[in-house]
Amino acid sequence: MHFDIQTNGFSLTDSIRDYTKRRIQFALNRNDKHITRVQVRLADINGPRGGLDKRCQIDVSLAGHNDIVIEDTETNLYVAIDRACDRCARTLARKLERLHERLHEPVSMKQFTA
Repeated sequence: MHFDIQTNGFSLTDSIRDYTKRRIQFALNRNDKHITRVQVRLADINGPRGGLDKRCQIDVSLAGHNDIVIEDTETNLYVAIDRACDRCARTLARKLERLHERLHEPVSMKQFTA
């Protein structure tokens, strides 16, 4: 799994990079064999004006399937990262479960009789 972390509006510190990478790995570890790339974009939307302005956007690329894009905005960057990672893990699990169900659907006999 390839990681790419980008920032907009502030500098990427070692602690933010390490925290983000650790949270992503923990959230997606169970299904990491399906993931080809994870791109995380962290942004301070309003800059020094304050408010709900720390955004974490996670783009997960799956082998042979559509990407999953999750975004969360909070006042605290670490909370935005936590929530986005949790939502990303749930979304990925649901998507993979649906794909598994679709591949293992029983074939109806009505399809063969006409």
